[in-house]
Amino acid sequence: MLVIMAKAPRLGAVKTRLVPGLSPEAVTDFYCCLLHDTLTLARSLGDVEVAIMCPDSDVGELAELAGSKTIVVAQKGEGLAAGLTSVFAHFAGDRPRPTIAFNSDSPHLPASVLEAAFETVEAHDLVVGPTHDGGYYLVGAKSSHPTLFAGDGMGTSSALERLLSRARTLKLSVGFAETFYDVDVADDLTRLAAELRVAPARAPRTASWLKEWESGAARLQTATEAL
Repeated sequence: MLVIMAKAPRLGAVKTRLVPGLSPEAVTDFYCCLLHDTLTLARSLGDVEVAIMCPDSDVGELAELAGSKTIVVAQKGEGLAAGLTSVFAHFAGDRPRPTIAFNSDSPHLPASVLEAAFETVEAHDLVVGPTHDGGYYLVGAKSSHPTLFAGDGMGTSSALERLLSRARTLKLSVGFAETFYDVDVADDLTRLAAELRVAPARAPRTASWLKEWESGAARLQTATEAL
């Protein structure tokens, strides 16, 4: 089971650290592209079931966006920690099965990394995909561990270390997926644009959006210099 952690693409509710470099409208459009390509990536894995976990208020909008083949489940509680806890309680609470929670802003991740993560979680209690900024883009387990995501630190540079500390406390064995990056700040956006210029097929809708964005930024720069 691959569960995408998502929000409904609403103004001011997604990717807020990309503002003011981008307008709220542009950020919302960009997030729609990320989510669409993330779903495409998830569905490319073949036999893996795909679901979305989201805040209760977002279920209807995301169900319409995702289509009938992807179930959308409301998390219990608020915030990312509650969402992650809900993933494993809902999908692995009654019977153990490999379940991976995956963020919605890394559609450029090679499918082979996700496939390897499922293999890793078969051999460990936990699999974690670290990000370069001290967080993580995926976490997987075969069973529910209700206190694993307790406390603060989600979305910070200490998120990964806090997770690993709780895993040690719970005596869980941990395997790692390849270190990668998600798209949180302007530098991430620039890096992603450069990569997708070379390989747009990795995330086609996102690549198309970024191409238009870069073209617009270049036109603005030219006009500014002409003043």
